[in-house]
Amino acid sequence: MTFLASPSADVVIVGGAVMGSSTAYHLLADSGFKGRVVVIEKDPTYQLSASALSAASIRQQYSSAVNIRISLYGIAFLRSIGDRLEVEGERPEIGLKEGGYLYCASEAGATILAENQALQAAEGADILFLKPDALKERFPWLNVEDLAAGTWGRSGEGWFDGWGLLQAFRKKARALGAEYVKGEVAEVERDGNAIVAVRLKDGTRIACGALVNCAGSGGRALAAMAGLNIPVQAKRRYVFTFSCREKVENCPLLIDTSGAYVRPEGDGHFICGASPEADLDPDWFDEDPASQEIDHSFFEEFIWPSLAHRVPAFEAIKPGRAWSGPYDMSLLDHNAIIGQAGAFRNFYLCNGFSGHGLQQAPAVGRGLAELIVHGGYRTLDLSELGYERVLANRPLLERNVI
Repeated sequence: MTFLASPSADVVIVGGAVMGSSTAYHLLADSGFKGRVVVIEKDPTYQLSASALSAASIRQQYSSAVNIRISLYGIAFLRSIGDRLEVEGERPEIGLKEGGYLYCASEAGATILAENQALQAAEGADILFLKPDALKERFPWLNVEDLAAGTWGRSGEGWFDGWGLLQAFRKKARALGAEYVKGEVAEVERDGNAIVAVRLKDGTRIACGALVNCAGSGGRALAAMAGLNIPVQAKRRYVFTFSCREKVENCPLLIDTSGAYVRPEGDGHFICGASPEADLDPDWFDEDPASQEIDHSFFEEFIWPSLAHRVPAFEAIKPGRAWSGPYDMSLLDHNAIIGQAGAFRNFYLCNGFSGHGLQQAPAVGRGLAELIVHGGYRTLDLSELGYERVLANRPLLERNVI
């Protein structure tokens, strides 16, 4: 049986990766909350967690205002993480590098890029709209022959150590009193429109005042235990690495017109990936090693040729290691589902981040804590991302998906 100081908690959070740990931290840091928080994590090594396996980046280049605002808060949080998440004099360091995102567009996509940039600038994001000549001047190694425009984040965008962010949230949450329990939820007990307890596979029953679904690739299954259907499916994503002898100075996180992306990972080293076409997009299952295999042909036949076309220096590279990881995709609109779960008064969703989870964790954790403690959002309204849009089949379409 799982050892617990008490078989009940004011808030039970299922999933202790970056979203669950951010929510636990924000709850316990809220002066209005005096309760007990238990975080249930089936694998404390996080070896199959998106938080540990993703490309770990942050951007404001979205087409919806709520996502831009979430990331503006996120970058402010990451910049001051040492102050915010210090524990007993130890200040976390996540190696934040504000190298910017560079979205490339052909003639067909330039208008959308311009519209997005206008919204981003209006929200306060430092994003520049650049014509081919300006792109070539700033990035001499870039092939702009078939480009009509690009947008680049001059500040506020870049990449960081995702594992470091997860551990910083987790360590701070535990220092504030969060109790982490190794276990897997097997049953969710409900009484009408309230969740009253969860039962773990080892038989442990934990009564809860509120339940938060931060289960990542297992989020859909957890919701189903409560009789709720959420349109989230865990997909498989690959991250490939390579080294390049030729200098590619000041390389941002570049998104090619093909959809392939690349960013630096140290001097002369890069990581890259892409989302496959919908009909070729494989599912991910934590319990099935076959669903986690790496398709190296995807790099050889699509990613590498696309990047070599955009950056001729990448024609001569040395491929390195590669890995796969889960990508909990929101099938409705590629946007997260956040907040109260329909008619349930004490069940909260935090699912379907579609690759945006690490960068959105600070704002989302804060928002969920506000909902639970105060009954509503106080600092940033996340209601556009609520479950109500799922029930109404009202997608909040995001045009900037990687």
